[in-house]
Amino acid sequence: MTHPSPTVPAPVTRTPRTECEPAGPSRRKATAVQALGAFAAARLTGLLALAIAAHTSHQDAFRLLGRSWDSRWYTGIAAHGYGRTLYFEPGVVQSDLAFFPLYPALIRAVVALTPLGYGAAGLLVSWLGAGAAALGIYKIAARLHDHRTATVLVLLWGLLPHSVILTMAYTEPVLTALAAGSLYALLTGRWLWAGTLAALAGLARPNGFAVAAAVAVTAACEIVRRRGRVPHRLWTGAALAPVGWGAYVLWVGVRNGDPLGGYFAVQRDWGSRFDFGRGSLAFTRHLLLHGDKLVFAVTLVIVAAALLLYGLLLCDRAPLPLLVYAGVLLLITVGGSGFFESKPRFLLPAFPLLLPLACALVRTARARPRHAALVVGALAGLSLAYGTYLVTTARMPL
Repeated sequence: MTHPSPTVPAPVTRTPRTECEPAGPSRRKATAVQALGAFAAARLTGLLALAIAAHTSHQDAFRLLGRSWDSRWYTGIAAHGYGRTLYFEPGVVQSDLAFFPLYPALIRAVVALTPLGYGAAGLLVSWLGAGAAALGIYKIAARLHDHRTATVLVLLWGLLPHSVILTMAYTEPVLTALAAGSLYALLTGRWLWAGTLAALAGLARPNGFAVAAAVAVTAACEIVRRRGRVPHRLWTGAALAPVGWGAYVLWVGVRNGDPLGGYFAVQRDWGSRFDFGRGSLAFTRHLLLHGDKLVFAVTLVIVAAALLLYGLLLCDRAPLPLLVYAGVLLLITVGGSGFFESKPRFLLPAFPLLLPLACALVRTARARPRHAALVVGALAGLSLAYGTYLVTTARMPL
């Protein structure tokens, strides 16, 4: 099956080819390069701002980018394998088994093939992953809308308040690249590719399960719609999708003597659990009544904005794979407790949430270009300032 599935409908809005649509392969390549150029400019400007701030505060920009917080866990796994555990006050035990293996494996491969150290290798993997993710995001939006919307979507993703993470040694760029590839494969009916990339996404991060969920739900709807008369590639892709996530969770469980619950016990020891939002609500109440650090307040605003954008995505009747993927990521983020300040990072891969904003910005640019330029400029300023603050000043886990 190589044609788009009816479960993932053709573009809901499309402008005339003479205005926005690529005219051929060379034009499509040129427009994709423009989008990637805009994304690269946004992130390189962010890097420059961070480097200047680090220099003026006598900090090492490379260490801030390549060896901060979770980056140290990932590079440690790449260098020495699993087995590191830190013990704090009673009930708080941090084990490196909480971190999924794909990113450390890629770092180790780069170190083996190049003269780079582990920190530099981690940055290289993240930067390549961010570029691949931007291309995948562009291709999805160009298929559903047009070149302008796709370019704006990629730019918005590169200008999120927490987009500084995309230039650090973290796993979000790799997960987003695999998710975008899998979702694009679903939109074009390539079930084997969708399942394979979803399996790899499940090896990248715990919330990589959202990609497998998108594949499974889309496949189930297609099976019901066609009364089971679907090609074997659909069944194979759907079966492959959860393999990566399930295999690692099971491996950690077996290693800890509890095949089904061992991994979740590791997460609980870190203070991270899914409690249907009770922890998030309690912390939100604390913020509203007593206030707290700036990072927590910004986190609350970002999560609230994400919920609103998901509502708009539903109203726009986005394709089912995008709705399921973004919805599961949002559910995991809102419903999980622990590390409240990290929730915006968990939402970075949820790029479909930005589609309604990208469409609105394109419409504004056609009618009032100066207004659109002002909005983009304000977002760029916020991204540069807040991203630099997070890494160089806030001193809080990302």
